[in-house]
Amino acid sequence: MASPSSPATQSDRAALLKAFDEARTGVRGLVESGVSSVPALFVHPDPYASAPLAPPGVSIPVVDLSLPAPLTAAAAAEAARTWGFFHLVNHHQALGVPEDYPARALAAVRAFNELPAAERAAHYGRAMPGGVSYSSNVDLFHAPAASWRDTIQIAFGPQRPDPARIPAACRDEVVDWDAHATAVGRAVLGLLSEGLGFGPTRLEEASCLEGKVMVCHYYPVCPEPERTMGIVPHTDPGVLTVLAQDYVGGLQVKQTNDDGASYWVDVKPVPGALVINVGDLLQFNLHH
Repeated sequence: MASPSSPATQSDRAALLKAFDEARTGVRGLVESGVSSVPALFVHPDPYASAPLAPPGVSIPVVDLSLPAPLTAAAAAEAARTWGFFHLVNHHQALGVPEDYPARALAAVRAFNELPAAERAAHYGRAMPGGVSYSSNVDLFHAPAASWRDTIQIAFGPQRPDPARIPAACRDEVVDWDAHATAVGRAVLGLLSEGLGFGPTRLEEASCLEGKVMVCHYYPVCPEPERTMGIVPHTDPGVLTVLAQDYVGGLQVKQTNDDGASYWVDVKPVPGALVINVGDLLQFNLHH
């Protein structure tokens, strides 16, 4: 019998990956085909082998934009130092973000991913012509195991994407959300800069805020969720991530105590809140 690392097995795996990618329908296509178990390509080891789940009640900090600016800046800086993550609330009122965003953008992205397979396949590809791509697993051919998700990526800066390349089902909504998320990101960088004692514009001036990528993950229903992952443990590159969660949740953050003990913390969706992640250029913090 061939071992998992034998050339024959590797060849078989490569062929399966190629067939999956060439179907051009992503993980959603597997679900539509009626799979009742997770294909071997998507099976992951136990993510909690190295760190357990946190005790109930542990959660990331909350930063409230309705509070006086000095208090908000101090809270944001402390959350960034100690966690690298925080919930941001009351941004709608403070920054003029419409109350129906990001929910409208999330719904539009879901609508695209739930179009008939032939309509989705027309957009599928690993290149980013016009700054836009739709595919499953950008690291499909390199990762030890594939993740249970499909993704639209849109490069919104410094060069704007070609609007015609963005799927029509979500085009207007993601373009609108880019503007709102940019306003949030600029405000958060200002808070962090103030909280760290640099003045309101220092971090923005140093961080090239014009470089932006919107990553829209879609996680189809999974027949065996305990055997795979939607996204593997990782850190975010860049300076700042503005994360919009849907009602399902699933985000976890790895936190390490002063005594060196680590655990995974569930980041449960908070109605009306965004999740802010300080990226690798400001702080490393492992999450999945």
